[in-house]
Amino acid sequence: MFYGALLLTGANLVLRLAGMSFQVYLSGRVGAAGVGLLQLILSVRALAFTLGSAGARTCALYLSAEALGRRRSVRPALSGCIRYCLLFALPTAAGLWVLTPRIAGGWIGDAAGEAALRAFALFLPVSCLNGVMTGLFTAAGRLRTLVAVEFWEQGCAIAVTFTLLSRWAGGDVERACLSVALGSSLAGALSLAALWGLRREGSPQGRGERPPWRRVFGLALPVGLADDLRAGLNTVENLIIPRRLALFAGTVNAMADYGVLHGMVFPVLMFPTAILASLADLLVAEFSRCSQHRGQVRVRYLARQGLRVSWLFGICAGGAVFAAARPLGTLLYRSEAAGACLRLYAPLVPILYLDIVVDAMCKGLGQQSANARYNLLTNLLDVALLWLLLPRFGMGGYYFSFAASHLVNFALSLRRLGRSAGLRFSPGPAVRSALCGAAAALPVFLLRPQPGAAGALVPMGCYLLALGSLWLAFRVVGRKDALWLRGLLGAGGRPRPKISLR
Repeated sequence: MFYGALLLTGANLVLRLAGMSFQVYLSGRVGAAGVGLLQLILSVRALAFTLGSAGARTCALYLSAEALGRRRSVRPALSGCIRYCLLFALPTAAGLWVLTPRIAGGWIGDAAGEAALRAFALFLPVSCLNGVMTGLFTAAGRLRTLVAVEFWEQGCAIAVTFTLLSRWAGGDVERACLSVALGSSLAGALSLAALWGLRREGSPQGRGERPPWRRVFGLALPVGLADDLRAGLNTVENLIIPRRLALFAGTVNAMADYGVLHGMVFPVLMFPTAILASLADLLVAEFSRCSQHRGQVRVRYLARQGLRVSWLFGICAGGAVFAAARPLGTLLYRSEAAGACLRLYAPLVPILYLDIVVDAMCKGLGQQSANARYNLLTNLLDVALLWLLLPRFGMGGYYFSFAASHLVNFALSLRRLGRSAGLRFSPGPAVRSALCGAAAALPVFLLRPQPGAAGALVPMGCYLLALGSLWLAFRVVGRKDALWLRGLLGAGGRPRPKISLR
């Protein structure tokens, strides 16, 4: 798992760095308001993708990991997941195509997004099938193949979008949004073709078996319904933010404020989650295998280590962003508002990062329905708070809503994980490590601002150095952690059998 996570982490970091760099380039071409419009279009596209997938990716990951754990063929699971996915993806794509004028003009409030939405509708089934294949390759352990295809997809998307932006779109917001849609959609089609062609011809085992329809629908439908509700609420949330924010007396440009937060601040804030996203995907498959073999001891061990590593990593990442927030905002976007928002949201990073891993563990233990209920509850809370607080308190109301809903969701998910894995949590080490992180951030305020990249790197380095010293002094980390890491580095490299996806 360590070496698999290391491989995916390196790939995800490179891909996210490329994506964030492209986001910086795009913000320079269309401005904060244009970025805000693009984020609303992507939010609608995310809802359509969730409706079309209907839980197929999670189902494919879970069923294939289960089949491999029992040393059975994954061919029936592949066939069932693909047919199930198309059953929902094709009607969703048709509905998005038909409703595009109403969505662009009525929901988003800008007809400039109509062409981009039609492009996303045209390629929606391809994107959904791509998710199914990604889940199967992840469960089968074919991570190198998956990483290579992801690099190919991201490179093609950036190349196509950059070409269209530079030679055709210019500064036109409508053409810029269409360029992004065409670039990502064409790259997704190439990625699906590559994954489908890279399957290996396996034994005839499973060739005559029927797809496990009862398992497919039993697993995918609850996850799909929950994801649909959550994505719908997320889309409603994103659509009402500019409208309700415009009612606040202190708002000058609501779409620009929304673009700064969702198009500039959050990509930087969540950039380090490339590491945890890799770990989360592998934990889903590993916990699923362990549950088939009743490996409760290993489940508890992985849960403890995953929680501890994620929490410490979140403190490192959140503190580093907090220390360099204002220089990062100026360096990347030439925006003091982006820097101020980064510093405001950075203290929430440890909880946000840890919640990603907790959700993955719960999914691996078969707790998808419970997670779905928690997500639905917190999303409803978020929408209600935004509707009430944005006209009165502006972006301050958004911050309170964001923090409250995510804290509630994290508390409920952590409680469910403890019950499912038989874990007992001791808050002492977590509190001690967090207090060390807060103390390490204090010297940052004494540093003199510097221009350029040094203005961001120096505060980050000072914070991490102070944090490491405090953790060693208060025994947050110690010799056991060094031995554990040494064991990971020295115990890997055992070859795994190659598994056919046919």
